[in-house]
Amino acid sequence: MKTTDSMAFMPRPSAWLGSKESVLLLLLKLRTFIALFLIVGFFTVMVPGFLSAGSMVIMIKHIAINAFLALGITFVIITAGIDLSIGATLGLCGMIAGWLITKGIVLPMFGIAIFPSVWVIVPLVLLTGGLIGAVNGWIITRYNVAPFICTLGTMYVLRGAAMLTSGGETFPGLSGNPQLGNTGFDEIGSGTLFGIPWAIWMMIVLALAIAYVARRLPFGRHVYAIGDNERAAELSGVKVKQVKVWVYTLSGFCAAIAGIVVSAQLVASHPANGTAFEMNAIAAVVLGGTSLAGGRGTILGTLIGAFVIGFLADGLVMMGVSEFWQMVIKGIVIIVAVIIDQLQNRMQQKAAVMAQKAAIEGHK
Repeated sequence: MKTTDSMAFMPRPSAWLGSKESVLLLLLKLRTFIALFLIVGFFTVMVPGFLSAGSMVIMIKHIAINAFLALGITFVIITAGIDLSIGATLGLCGMIAGWLITKGIVLPMFGIAIFPSVWVIVPLVLLTGGLIGAVNGWIITRYNVAPFICTLGTMYVLRGAAMLTSGGETFPGLSGNPQLGNTGFDEIGSGTLFGIPWAIWMMIVLALAIAYVARRLPFGRHVYAIGDNERAAELSGVKVKQVKVWVYTLSGFCAAIAGIVVSAQLVASHPANGTAFEMNAIAAVVLGGTSLAGGRGTILGTLIGAFVIGFLADGLVMMGVSEFWQMVIKGIVIIVAVIIDQLQNRMQQKAAVMAQKAAIEGHK
């Protein structure tokens, strides 16, 4: 029998671990579901009405915002990158929407201002978010800048730009003016379909679309290949730089979606919107099983991670826990998630080494 045939029937790497280690590795892989079950169970007991229909709808609307950001950044982290600018992108995109609705596009040479309809504003804002992400990806790949440094700098640039659009003030009243034909923006935040808010439907559609790309399209396989071994992926014909630009473009696009939804829900845009949101998004992705080292992660895991973070945050608010303690608890969750991720990586590497040794000995 050929070597490739015998390798095909070899047990998975985890099978080479001891029984206790195998069980521990399985628990680590299922950590997001376990955490979600424990959090829901805890708050169901401690908070009356936690699982009521009204409470669930409100909480999932909150979760959707973090889910948009987390889903967008998942591919970035799978490629062993990071995007710290998504919160600032959210804020700037919301301000652009507010500017277009309240001030319009001013044409001083003609002495007029054009007020686009919502059907024009939304694509423009999404395009802006995508372009911001593309610029991040281009800088990172063209000049070999560390993603952390590049997106940290972009975060400050975007936050400052958001402040400049209004001098630090809020754009209120984003419901529009019927006489200008730019109404309907607030419906994105308050509208429902079959009693379910648009934000939740958007989250479901986005998750399904990204999951399809990850599992069914060559682009998704290329993303995982880059995170697993960038050099090997390049040698196998993957256009690494191009793929990286696209994953950052997706991240910016998803941040723009979040910016639109936040502004529509508040019916106002403020330049500080989205501050520190990137931390919750990264926490959701890591908690969902995506490795910061790259090459591993699932869209379902990210979505469940967003639910864990969302239920935890809203549950603490409903229990009356102070905002300061909420920050402490979220920080602990992030640290624990990273520690567990590193433990899982080490165990999987150990299993892979043991499997490789067994394969070599079997062919001697």
